[in-house]
This record gives sequence, structure tokens and C-alpha cells, in this order.
Amino acid sequence: MISICLLPTALPELFAQSSSTGRLTLADRYGMMATILSNHSTQEELHLIDRLLYGLRRGRIQVVDELSFLTGGTPN
Repeated sequence: MISICLLPTALPELFAQSSSTGRLTLADRYGMMATILSNHSTQEELHLIDRLLYGLRRGRIQVVDELSFLTGGTPN
């Protein structure tokens, strides 16, 4: 079975970056998915995901097809 493990500060950094840029990348979405599917998610992590989803619903954050902001490109 495949084990998914995030870095301890990954989700808070994802939240900060998405909040400041107003964009949610493909890598960000995979990070959120890994947190949700993890059996070790903390209440704080789930709360950050709720806040990101709220930002999406309100139009403050947009979903983009870029892999990440570091590469600046779209996946092939």
C-alpha cells in the first residue's frame, strides 16, 4: 500500500501562499488531498482546508492548472 506523508509545515505554507496569491495550483490540490486522505490529519489542518474551500466558494481563490508557482508553467 502507498503511504502519503506531508511535511509538518506544508499545509500552513500552502494556505499562506494561496491566500496571498489568490491561486490554488495542481500541487496545492494534491497536498490538500493527501491531508484529507491521511488518517493523521489534525484539527488545525482540517480547519485550514475548510478556510481554503471557503475562499474558493467566495471567489477569493482561483483554481489554476499550473503545477506550481516555482515552475510557472502548466503540466503537459
